[in-house]
Amino acid sequence: MNADAFVSKWYAEKAHLLAAAWTPGTACAARIAAMDLSPEQTQQLREMLDVFTTDALYTLLLGLDGSAALGGDQRHYTLLDEDGSVIAEEGELEAAAYAWFHDGRSSQPGR
Repeated sequence: MNADAFVSKWYAEKAHLLAAAWTPGTACAARIAAMDLSPEQTQQLREMLDVFTTDALYTLLLGLDGSAALGGDQRHYTLLDEDGSVIAEEGELEAAAYAWFHDGRSSQPGR
């Protein structure tokens, strides 16, 4: 696995988290329903949660890369797969995270 594949998994997790928020029978969906939002407010909430999860996951990935601080501490972490191979060198997670979360990598043909 390389940095791009690693980040793609986190991007897919973002979609899963957002879908789970609206899944009937979940605590999150019950709380959203209890808000009794108008269709416009529901759309605004969906958009806000999308921005929030993008920011949270992007910051986490940049923190692992050493490009942003995690809890006030900024350093590069070495990510290894189960075979002990390095997943990403310094700077590679930042580039992949930007491509996936801000540059639309998932919607580009051939990627």
